[in-house]
Amino acid sequence: MPVIRHLYTQQTNKNMSDCCSGSHSKPTKQPCPQCGSACKHVEMRTLYHQVQFPENQGVPLDTYYFCSTKECPTGYFSITGNSVPKQHLKMRQEIQKDTLCYCFDIDAADYLTALRINNAEAIKNFVMQRTKSGQCACELRNPSGQCCLTKFKHLERYNLNVLTEN
Repeated sequence: MPVIRHLYTQQTNKNMSDCCSGSHSKPTKQPCPQCGSACKHVEMRTLYHQVQFPENQGVPLDTYYFCSTKECPTGYFSITGNSVPKQHLKMRQEIQKDTLCYCFDIDAADYLTALRINNAEAIKNFVMQRTKSGQCACELRNPSGQCCLTKFKHLERYNLNVLTEN
């Protein structure tokens, strides 16, 4: 991994629940150099918490993006050529099993099952309540650094589409 020297810009302190408040601007996107999928910007603090030791010790300061495509071997990359493969991520297995909420260990299959048996509202309410009370840690636990609440909505729409097609 090439070492790039950049001036460090201090990040603002945020409450853990700020990741889900929608009060910050949308992250920019870049195509993954490996698979081409659109990838969102991720903060350095997320990256440092996600990359395993000792690899996290050699990650240079840069502007990184997370590739969420399961089949892609790239975890994080920068437009200057720095990259971290998924094999060096702490959450690589959770990425493969389609984890929906990294804070409370809820995967997509469990939530889809709950949707089909009309038990999903309790799961979603639990996550929403914990998020509102600041008990989530999306910025650190989720490899994308993003809040999971939009993923719940996407799965609900997906499930509705599947049900209406059948």
